[in-house]
Amino acid sequence: MAAHTKSWQVRLHLFEEGDATAARVVLDTGDNVLEGHGEARRSPRDPQVPEIGDEFAVGRALVDLGHRLIQAGTVDSTAPRPVHHLHKA
Repeated sequence: MAAHTKSWQVRLHLFEEGDATAARVVLDTGDNVLEGHGEARRSPRDPQVPEIGDEFAVGRALVDLGHRLIQAGTVDSTAPRPVHHLHKA
């Protein structure tokens, strides 16, 4: 059996306003596009370090995307016939 490789592209968008950070991660498989979203809000007692909010928001967006990918795989694996693409979640 010959090896098969694919490349999927991920784009990450960060939005900051005051103490709030939102992240949107977009996965483009070439066949479909899925998105994950995450948010973070700085507590008044936390240091003002924007990178920390970025890390939390992006981490949450990636976890959200992971859940959407697993759901798409679950749906595709229970389809009555083989499906070779992800469902947009």
